[in-house]
Amino acid sequence: MKKKPLLIMALTVILIFTLGQTVMAFSDVAKSPYGDKIKALKEKGILSGVANDQFKPEDKLTYASGISMLVKGLDLNLNLFDFIKEPKASDFFTNLSDDAWYSQAFIIAQLHGLEIPKDVKANDPITKEQFAHHLFQAMMTKGDYAFIEIYKIIKDEADVNSAYMNSIQKLLISNIATVDKDNNFYPTQPITRGEAAAWLHDGLKFVAETTPINPKPEFPEFEQKLTVEAVNEHVNKVTLSAQMPHPGYGLRIASIQFEGDQAIIYTEALLPDPDKMYPQVITEVKVTTYVDAAFKPVLPPKADGSSSSSSEAVVNE
Repeated sequence: MKKKPLLIMALTVILIFTLGQTVMAFSDVAKSPYGDKIKALKEKGILSGVANDQFKPEDKLTYASGISMLVKGLDLNLNLFDFIKEPKASDFFTNLSDDAWYSQAFIIAQLHGLEIPKDVKANDPITKEQFAHHLFQAMMTKGDYAFIEIYKIIKDEADVNSAYMNSIQKLLISNIATVDKDNNFYPTQPITRGEAAAWLHDGLKFVAETTPINPKPEFPEFEQKLTVEAVNEHVNKVTLSAQMPHPGYGLRIASIQFEGDQAIIYTEALLPDPDKMYPQVITEVKVTTYVDAAFKPVLPPKADGSSSSSSEAVVNE
């Protein structure tokens, strides 16, 4: 009979210890203005400490920790990718190791379109504007969202990298990021671990509570190049090529119209498979057709009357 109370006591101690570990995961965030959000992310298994039970919210966030945080928080993965060769971090980044704890996160982020500098170093501090840009890009992998068309005043706007401005504006509009009382954003300052966690927390909340819009499919703007190769004296092989945003796009011959001695070749872009993810790498796509040698292959003019692209004839006789 004595064994049962002892067992109950032991189970109670284990339960209290487990709950304590969950609720009081970090011992140094209670006084942080971001403490509650850090705690919430920890309870979801998104955040990791840097030493024992400490999060060190005032420390600078490293690039490796920042990218890992975003990949884990937004649940980015490689489930929709098929590889002939397993990708390595060094395929994309010159200064990153292939077998470090952060390697997979950088690969995933790259393949999901996060624009990370190719020469990034794992322990580089990540700036506020860089983290804002990567956070926004990661959020947009979950859908297209409508934002109020306003422009937030940033007093130190001159210090903002123009490539990051749209991302920063969207985070300010949605109250994920903030400026100080003087409207300064401090874009080039390293972001702290605490502030980055707070932004991620609010970014996840935005994604969870906001319904994505259903945008109309957009065809990319693309310039075409036309080349002609003689198959024989009666037939020419015509190849059209274009630079597309990523390898998911294709090109097809829509129609050929014969006017006078010209064969006007109309093409259209093929949209990517919406159920797949593609690396954001400029890719050349080609399509080929055959035209009677009596006609000169040309591309249609643009709406403004100008040529729709460059045309280059290479005839092998």
